[in-house]
Amino acid sequence: MIGKSAKSSMVNGLLVLLLLALASPGYSELVIRVTKGNDQPTKIAVAPIAMGGVQAKEDISAIVEADLRRSGLFETIERRDMLAFPSRATDVYYRDWRLLGAEYLVAGNMQRIADGRYQVEFSLLNVSGQKTVLTHKVSGTLSQMRDLAHLISDKIYEEITGIRGAFSTRLAYVTATRINDKYTYRLNVADADGAREKLVLESREPIMSPAWSGDGKELAYVSFETGRPAIFRQNLVSAQRQQLTNFSGLNGAPSWSPDGKQMALVLSKDGNPEIYLLDLQSKQFSRLTRHFAIDTEPTWMPDGKHLLFTSDRGGTPQIYKLNIATKATERLTFSGNYNARPSLAPDGRTLAMVHRQSDTFHIASFDLKTGRMIELTETRLDESPTVAPNGAMLMYATKQGDRGVLAAVSLDAGVRYVLPSSSGDVREPAWSPFLR
Repeated sequence: MIGKSAKSSMVNGLLVLLLLALASPGYSELVIRVTKGNDQPTKIAVAPIAMGGVQAKEDISAIVEADLRRSGLFETIERRDMLAFPSRATDVYYRDWRLLGAEYLVAGNMQRIADGRYQVEFSLLNVSGQKTVLTHKVSGTLSQMRDLAHLISDKIYEEITGIRGAFSTRLAYVTATRINDKYTYRLNVADADGAREKLVLESREPIMSPAWSGDGKELAYVSFETGRPAIFRQNLVSAQRQQLTNFSGLNGAPSWSPDGKQMALVLSKDGNPEIYLLDLQSKQFSRLTRHFAIDTEPTWMPDGKHLLFTSDRGGTPQIYKLNIATKATERLTFSGNYNARPSLAPDGRTLAMVHRQSDTFHIASFDLKTGRMIELTETRLDESPTVAPNGAMLMYATKQGDRGVLAAVSLDAGVRYVLPSSSGDVREPAWSPFLR
């Protein structure tokens, strides 16, 4: 049994470690570098979009190429090696692309339409089969060219792999800047490729645990701006924010329910860290766990009736499943001496977590049906896994030298990439849901 003073020390120790992890100097711009791709990537050519005289700041074709390369499943053909730049399927001479070894070709063109927006019509062609497998149109304003590019990438990725593309999603993460021995913390949101970084919140006090609402319109997070940890929710369009908790002790680990009506969170207002449920309309709290151990890090299962959480009630941190209606709990993980920070894939079956078998923390996947545990990472001090909404990749925080970076790995460990910052430290990633 863990004594009260020992538990208090454990909680305080965990809090100190979190603060130290965030307290690294510098400000970041994320630039993706693929470090491991599929052993047999699909070779694809993305011909430059014929712009029809439209002057756009973004190179749509280059963004599509970068998206597909980042997935690790595709090898793109350099533009300088292309023998022609077709803009329509009827312009394609398949022999030219077979010579380059291309399996697929993307050709497209842009034109201004009646409502003043711009439309990109593109085709995906199977080179060996000499046929068009997809033709699609996307439209938007000149300021939305990057959005159009990500939409094109999503369609191409899904057509070839059968998996919905997640290039149009976004990332939330925390950075820290040190100036004259004082830190400024920033909660940022960017595209899934790290571009178009936008500031959500800046504070002299730590920010942590960003969590997306199911509709992708809001973030919940923990801020220390009041002098102690408190949970806030913030609308990403209006910037309107609301403080949800103001209890003494821990206020942390917010997690939105699938329907967006409730939030699971951790409070120690009654003396011990426990899982609570907050009704976001009535503002009423209900306690879900009652145990002398530390219960923390809740995450929802897709049915909205169960939660996964971390607890040391078995002697070491492990993952448990909680039935919200009956309060019944079930231990899920037994392999390793530490399993924490559960992040569930959309299939409701694959669970990503921080896993320690001996003395090193790695990111691992756990099959809830078979009980199979697979270590996905080879670096040290890996933490904060977050799974993409299509279940193809997960992102996590790790170290490169003495700096924190974000990295990503596929759930079969076949693809890896890193998002190193230009300087400083970046932590606490949260991958958005699919955006409407």
